[in-house]
Amino acid sequence: MSKFTVEEARALRATDISIEPGSTPGFKGDKKDVEKQTAAIESELRELQEKLYANARAGNNPGSVLIVLQGMDTSGKGGVVKHVLDPLDPQGVHIAGFGKPTAEELAHDFLWRIEKELPAQGKVGIFDRSHYEDVLVHRVHELSSPEEIERRYGAINDFEEALIKQGTRIIKVFLHISPEFQKENLIERLENPAKYWKYNPGDVDERGHWQEYQEAYRIAFERTSTELAPWYVVPSDNKPYARMVVRFLLLGALRDMNLEWPAANFDIATEKARVAAS
Repeated sequence: MSKFTVEEARALRATDISIEPGSTPGFKGDKKDVEKQTAAIESELRELQEKLYANARAGNNPGSVLIVLQGMDTSGKGGVVKHVLDPLDPQGVHIAGFGKPTAEELAHDFLWRIEKELPAQGKVGIFDRSHYEDVLVHRVHELSSPEEIERRYGAINDFEEALIKQGTRIIKVFLHISPEFQKENLIERLENPAKYWKYNPGDVDERGHWQEYQEAYRIAFERTSTELAPWYVVPSDNKPYARMVVRFLLLGALRDMNLEWPAANFDIATEKARVAAS
């Protein structure tokens, strides 16, 4: 078993999707080995997240983390959310999913609904799909003009730059699966009554646009992968591996924040005496 690290996860930074979906770059091992790797960092991940949350409660404005998950249907976004959350305190987490816009949302700029779901100070936010749907789906299905889509790339870059200046660290992940792997997942959902609720007949229609989506993602990566908010293309036919990568990316972001426990805003000796006398 090879040891996986934050650096190995960050090596998946890319602006193309040429990587093999079934590969596991930086790691050689099986599911049990993945479990050992993720278990090894749970305590550090939990402590760093608690420090982040504690500093916000203490009024120190420590910033926040936003994980953006994108991928084709059945790419495992929900599983990644659950896996990343396992060691974290739910109080310090905010999850948002973005499906087809409502009539109210369509009456506003495409970023309006996104802004309402941004993580507050001290929180880890996770987007299951995101503002990128408004360039990906719109390009594939020609829901907006080419000029409007280009405007949106610029708006996204400005939006993310502003978030970073406000103290939010952004982790953008594309869960890269193969069409064969997606087909297996769809069949599995149809063969298991417990997974019927996950099946959407429209997913089969979208499969017919597979290549168009791959091209839309490629263009989006080229336009919006920046130095401070890069895209990570994570091979995801191996779901345990993909989940491990995202957890390590989160660990790296939290480490980079150089978090410490907030200092006491009271005299410790005095409070000890008061407690002892109470």
